[in-house]
Amino acid sequence: MSNRRNFLRNVAATAGSFAFTPFFSTAQGENLLRSIEAKAFKTAAETADDEDFWFYVRQAYTVSANIVNLNNGGVSPQPRVVQEAVERYNQLSNEAPSYYMWRILDQGREPLRMKLAGLAGVSPDEIAINRNSSEALETIIFGLRLKAGDEVVLTKQDYPNMINAWKQRALRDGIVLKWLNFDFPIEDKQQIVKAFSDAFTSKTRVVHITHMINWNGQILPAKEIAAEAHRRGIEVLVDAAHTFAHLNYKIPELDCDYFGTSLHKWLCAPFGSGMLYVKKEKIKNLFPLFAGDHPESEDIRKFENLGTRSFAIEQAIGQAVDFHEMIGSERKQERLQFLKKYWTEQALQLPKVSLGTSLKKGYSCAIALLRVEGKEPGEIAQFLFEQYKIHSVAINWENIHGVRITPNVYTTLHDLDRLVQAIQDLTKT
Repeated sequence: MSNRRNFLRNVAATAGSFAFTPFFSTAQGENLLRSIEAKAFKTAAETADDEDFWFYVRQAYTVSANIVNLNNGGVSPQPRVVQEAVERYNQLSNEAPSYYMWRILDQGREPLRMKLAGLAGVSPDEIAINRNSSEALETIIFGLRLKAGDEVVLTKQDYPNMINAWKQRALRDGIVLKWLNFDFPIEDKQQIVKAFSDAFTSKTRVVHITHMINWNGQILPAKEIAAEAHRRGIEVLVDAAHTFAHLNYKIPELDCDYFGTSLHKWLCAPFGSGMLYVKKEKIKNLFPLFAGDHPESEDIRKFENLGTRSFAIEQAIGQAVDFHEMIGSERKQERLQFLKKYWTEQALQLPKVSLGTSLKKGYSCAIALLRVEGKEPGEIAQFLFEQYKIHSVAINWENIHGVRITPNVYTTLHDLDRLVQAIQDLTKT
């Protein structure tokens, strides 16, 4: 047990030489470590409804005690250990920027690359560190060697930045975009896979798969779509902005060629941090978004020619990985499923309430779309905040209308009871 305790105390430290995490010296930090130690041999499912445990997790964050944040789908708060690391690295950088940034902190990139690769289940030589999903995915979209007439299959429910990037590529290079338009939720994997495969032709070169639709949390069967694509020699790009460190999986399980994600969402890393994966044999022929000396290099690092950026943000990603692994990917996913089930089952008992999200495992996780008959999405979101100080987001997109409700690991059942009460009051107006 002593060795176990020492391990847990050290797990918050990154490979960087200047890790500084005073949170674990506080009473709240000690309580969290003891609680994790006590739950070490319990299954993820057994921990999902343990409010004492998750209360200690909440203490690791600095979230508002007055505003209930249920819009973690956009960006998630960082635990204290990550905030402390950013502040420490930033203070160090300011002592002599060009020395500490380029000669000291920059030395932490390779250990960080290894840490992210371990979490993703791939080789470090396939991982590039960048600033968000859009940057990662646009590196792919604008770096692929496509020519006029080549077809790309994507959906109208994809993220706007990616849709706009493909539209610009089409305008510039004459590629052809073939749009799928889904009416979610869908609880039939084969229906989704067939829609994609039916759109494939001999001219299709790329399929763009949004692993989890950000608007309503619908999970797409990325692995099955990828299998159909690869049978036809089609390359597979996965937008995993909302699934990495949210769902319990490794990148190879998706069988994709390219993958981009934001680390400031479900990993709770510093704002403005992201990750790009490119399968080793695909690196050479993918042009970097920011040019370097050798655009056809087989080195993944050619995608990191960003110039000056925040080394404090980059290096503190390591603490976020440690914190995530301390909780555990499976335990985290089970808790998020439990939270969604907790509030949605109660809300669905109320008149006029429906959901734009499946409640079946495998089709959604933390994100759910709330709909109230006779109420516009903006009206619902405004009521939740003005009357109950619940922060959410109104969604009006292709075939998707409602209010996105997205808890995270620091969300308590008390927060969700407040949400259910607010919905009940709204249905009476």
